Amino acid sequence: MKTMVSNYNDSNIFEKLKGRFDYNMNRHENLKWAEILDKLEKNPEKLESLRQMEESGGEPDVVNFDEKSGEYHFYDCAVESPKGRRSFCYDQEALDKRKENKPKNNAVESAKSMGIEILTEVEYRYLQTLGNFDTKTSSWLKTPENIRKLGGTIFGDFRFDTIFVYHNGAESYYGGRGFRGVLKV
Repeated sequence: MKTMVSNYNDSNIFEKLKGRFDYNMNRHENLKWAEILDKLEKNPEKLESLRQMEESGGEPDVVNFDEKSGEYHFYDCAVESPKGRRSFCYDQEALDKRKENKPKNNAVESAKSMGIEILTEVEYRYLQTLGNFDTKTSSWLKTPENIRKLGGTIFGDFRFDTIFVYHNGAESYYGGRGFRGVLKV
């Protein structure tokens, strides 16, 4: 997948991120926007990843600061799985195995091209502590290698007031399943 061309400049993405940051203080009560902004201004390649997260419907927001690594973690916080990243199978191997009705892309390569990582199950469960996400959609999750070697993958959603993590064949894809990413800055 080719890198998306940005439709707006740095001030637009900063404005979007700041607005979302201010509106959703429950996601980052002890973090300061000025410190996050400083880190973003020093890492323009990360800013491009945030643009792509935004442009594909992810609504990225900072949800954590890792004191050990000194990194802020931006997750896709759209209520439903990002619209611009749905109907993908899991990875390139799965895409290559499909003989008919191939999806337009795969989650792993798309995330990689954006400079982000697919949320792990632990990260997804943490995201769900910040609100109810994927109540009508589902999101591919980073699949442990032992499951992937057997042809499977995992995905999550939120139904019946519960976080569910399921399995599926890597070649499968659905209109309501996308992927959520994390960007560490």
